[in-house]
Amino acid sequence: MRQLRRFFSLCRRDWDLLVIISLPFAYYVVFRYVPMYGIVLAFKNFSAAKGILGSTWVGLKWFQQFFTSAYFPRIVRNTFLVSIYYLIFSFPVPIIFAILLSEIRHRWYQRIAQTASYLPYFISMVVAMGMVVSFLNPDEGILNVLLVKLGMTPIDFMNQAQWFRPVYVVSGIWQNFGFNAILYLAAITSIDVQLFEAATMDGATRMQKIRHITLPSITSTIVILLILNLGNMLNVGFEKIILLYTPATYETADVISTYVYRRGLLENNFGFGTAVGLFNSVINFVLIIVFNKLARKLSDVSLW
Repeated sequence: MRQLRRFFSLCRRDWDLLVIISLPFAYYVVFRYVPMYGIVLAFKNFSAAKGILGSTWVGLKWFQQFFTSAYFPRIVRNTFLVSIYYLIFSFPVPIIFAILLSEIRHRWYQRIAQTASYLPYFISMVVAMGMVVSFLNPDEGILNVLLVKLGMTPIDFMNQAQWFRPVYVVSGIWQNFGFNAILYLAAITSIDVQLFEAATMDGATRMQKIRHITLPSITSTIVILLILNLGNMLNVGFEKIILLYTPATYETADVISTYVYRRGLLENNFGFGTAVGLFNSVINFVLIIVFNKLARKLSDVSLW
């Protein structure tokens, strides 16, 4: 009873803070936790007429269909490859960019570079991918125009399977590197200036300062963001792939999320789509636990 009174006392004292967090709390409850009930569709033959509760149980039928499907090896391979390529090539870019920004001495130039790098992130995905398709158009796209002027043959990037992954990775870097650099830039600006001054007095060059002061100081930020990216490996950008891929590029572009879209929504097989989505979530959950433990052992930095 005493603890309960203390709880209400703290609530009265911090009522304004509770009001501030009430909307985010309600958002996560309504849109994140309540929909988890829909997971039961993965084990049912859903019928809209019968509803979720009235639909018949089918056990692991949809999982068996997914694992024995002819498309299973392809979509799992594509999902991992697209995610790994994107992680390898995109993860270092914001770090490098943040370090370069921090080394610019003229604040005016720094702000211009920062603003220009942020702009693609705030462009609608549909508009951004429309720009990518226009740039890569085999007839009038700026890239193919340059190739022709250099005496090379135009390339139909959007209809050749081998080009899909490079297009996906490069366009993702262009769209996100500026915004992703914000956290690293914030970590760099929090480094004690006296460390750099002492290094300057000792005759250290800029590269030596970056190597021995900047990078070690932001290691914890790098490791935490790397864990989050690794744990989110199978969540490849669904909207982006839908906007970029064509039947001609399914061999390298078809991933778990697009397969769920076609089987679950277009074919109205909600049970199958839920089963595949649940499989995807479980693998992501396992990955983030494994990589978190590895990070704690190797660097003493982890999410928990």
